[in-house]
Amino acid sequence: MSDQPEVRIQDRRNFLKAGGAVTAALLAPATLSADTMKTLPGLPSNPRTPAAMPTRNLGKTGYKVGIFSLGGQAALERPNNFDVAVPIVERALDLGVNYIDTSSTYGGPERWSEQHIGKVMAKRRNEAFLATKTKERTRDASLRLIEKSLQLLQTDHIDLWQLHDIGIQANVDAVFAKGGAMEALIEMKEQGVVRNLGITGHYRPDALMDCIHRYPFDTVLMALNAADPHHYSFDKELLPLAVEKQMGIIGMKIPGRGRLLNTWNPPSIEQQKHSWEGMVIQTSVSGTISIREAMYWVLSRPVSTVIIGCDSIAQLEENVQLARDFTPLTDKQAAEIVARVEPVSKPGLFFRFYDHQ
Repeated sequence: MSDQPEVRIQDRRNFLKAGGAVTAALLAPATLSADTMKTLPGLPSNPRTPAAMPTRNLGKTGYKVGIFSLGGQAALERPNNFDVAVPIVERALDLGVNYIDTSSTYGGPERWSEQHIGKVMAKRRNEAFLATKTKERTRDASLRLIEKSLQLLQTDHIDLWQLHDIGIQANVDAVFAKGGAMEALIEMKEQGVVRNLGITGHYRPDALMDCIHRYPFDTVLMALNAADPHHYSFDKELLPLAVEKQMGIIGMKIPGRGRLLNTWNPPSIEQQKHSWEGMVIQTSVSGTISIREAMYWVLSRPVSTVIIGCDSIAQLEENVQLARDFTPLTDKQAAEIVARVEPVSKPGLFFRFYDHQ
């Protein structure tokens, strides 16, 4: 059962909405009175996690996170996919997963990922560290997003709110400008609406490093896979900086949308050009490593956890089993995997070759 009574959720929503709109006047720190401040509940706890898989510190947050976490894409972001997505989330918690990642951008304008996850959070909120994101660059737009996230996720607080997809210097300058999204993040943390603040990125390390130097974020969610050393490496400088700052470090894009995996055979070049991603890196080369090798390469780096989206309960169960069985790779084993993925390194890092806006 959840420890978030409905009256408390409604109270927090009323505080945010202030008659239906999140207004600058209400949320300005100078106008807050003691009775508007909310106290966050204790950290979530999934009692199955310690026996299910190894755990690691999520930086300085005080949270022990299982090394495999559930990503909010794949089945979870598909439209009106409750019959598939909700059982995946339920099963993840049953298997000991204790961190769930989503975003206001997953699943289009309807935000299907947050909707699907919210169906489970309504009953089991206290079992998962819940992370979502804003890709908006302004304060006001981000405040509107967090209000909707709380509604869709059926909760009165978020454990981690992240600036999504920080890729270039213009993104950094926008979010840190007067009226930028950082103001919303800081205000929501001060209000007790969000517990921790983070940043995410896929594209280039420099912009994320600049953010880390500007503000003591609690976490960084970075695209990191075995192809990383070949192009615009996050592993080389960004990862050591995050370790130095004692941040929680979450790895994503572990199999490179499947393209690193030896189970992946590319469609025709023509099909690739017209894929939903408009695949910028076309290839005729099949993947070269197993999901075990892909996951273990990242988990052998100094990360807290990895998030992977799942299309089925079978995929989820395989990933949890791999986490349970994890042993770190030797330097020699890791280097061999990096060498083996080189032929598919660009498709596996497709997100680093878009024209980033």
